[in-house]
Amino acid sequence: MEQMYYERLQETIYHEVMENGLRVYVLPKPGFRKTYATFATKYGSVDNHFHVAGGEETKVPDGIAHFLEHKMFEEPEGDIFATFASNGASANAFTSFDQTVYLFSATENIETNLETLVDFVQRPYFTDENVEKEKGIIGQEINMYADNPDWRVYFGLIEAMYSKHPVHIDIAGTIESIGTITKETLYSCYNAFYHPSNMLLFVVGGVEPEKVISLIRSNQSAKSYGIQGDIERIFEEEPQAVDQKVRECKLAVSMPKCLFGFKERVEGISGEAAIRRDLTTKLMLDLLFGSSTTLYQKLYDEGLISDSFGHEFNSSPEYAFSAIGGDTKDPDLLLKRIREEVDAILESGFAESDFERARKKKIGGYLRMLNSPESIAHEFTRYQFRGGNLFEVLPVYESLTLDEVNERLRSHVDWEQLAVSLVVSP
Repeated sequence: MEQMYYERLQETIYHEVMENGLRVYVLPKPGFRKTYATFATKYGSVDNHFHVAGGEETKVPDGIAHFLEHKMFEEPEGDIFATFASNGASANAFTSFDQTVYLFSATENIETNLETLVDFVQRPYFTDENVEKEKGIIGQEINMYADNPDWRVYFGLIEAMYSKHPVHIDIAGTIESIGTITKETLYSCYNAFYHPSNMLLFVVGGVEPEKVISLIRSNQSAKSYGIQGDIERIFEEEPQAVDQKVRECKLAVSMPKCLFGFKERVEGISGEAAIRRDLTTKLMLDLLFGSSTTLYQKLYDEGLISDSFGHEFNSSPEYAFSAIGGDTKDPDLLLKRIREEVDAILESGFAESDFERARKKKIGGYLRMLNSPESIAHEFTRYQFRGGNLFEVLPVYESLTLDEVNERLRSHVDWEQLAVSLVVSP
């Protein structure tokens, strides 16, 4: 078992790679009553075309990663949620573009709940009957999100940006795509992506690392896994330009919703370079659109935005984009005013005082996040899957310079790469 001590943060991570390749990390938090555990696979909605070394190239229906997540909770004797509840734990799961995460939180029976978490994820149970039943359940979920304005404006933006990369496909897929899923396709994806070598277990809270790792070591040694080859994810070449400049959806909303963003030119960035790009971009977006900026206050005073206005940046080696906006009474005027104000900032760059204030705010937010077991678990896993380390973020923030952020502003804000998504009343 390896120990990694981060003196600046006064945190110690315990780490061991099991013989089958499973990575286990434990972060003890003395004095914390709650324990939070995540068991994650580097497998998300975009992984619909792949090749495992030694096997055949495989193309599967859209939405299958999310479908698989749903089916993992069903067992011959019933629903696994009841097992967690009987041991005082609250369990859940989610699927994103690039990972699927199973989790629980509890204040008691931690070892029992940990074994339940690991065992049910490593014990798939798919039948023709339960797969068919799930299609109806997920179909209802797809229809529900189709009527959700916030979901539609967000995915509308991604659909406007991307035409080939599967990031533009709804995480749950479509009614048509999930209709073609069979238990055989589920097992095919499970066997490819749920091998321990493609997974990570993270436990944080009032736990003893030695006990946790010993428990998992014993659990995994009792299971048999063959050697897993490397997984190659296959993507069609995505055009550099946005697919549509504006995409509009009509739904019953009291006020129009407007999201806009910039599609990055793909550069295949990964690891530490990708982490630095992400932190720099998020700091830059805070300097542009954060609630304490002059631009935000001007737009708020003009009645063009509300406190729903926000921003984010999403990236992988194959895609990267910003998403900015919220509710507005006049999308056209909002976009016009933003372009005027941003063009002025592009010309002058950010002020040193604003940069320092925003950077300190980011550092403060990062340090506060380290008091949340849930945030630590999810962020740590996300960083690991992308070749980074959550506990090495602080020195990156401290090393960022004003010139670097200004350069990032001018490379990201390319009006030719702008896409807009609107949800308006019929």
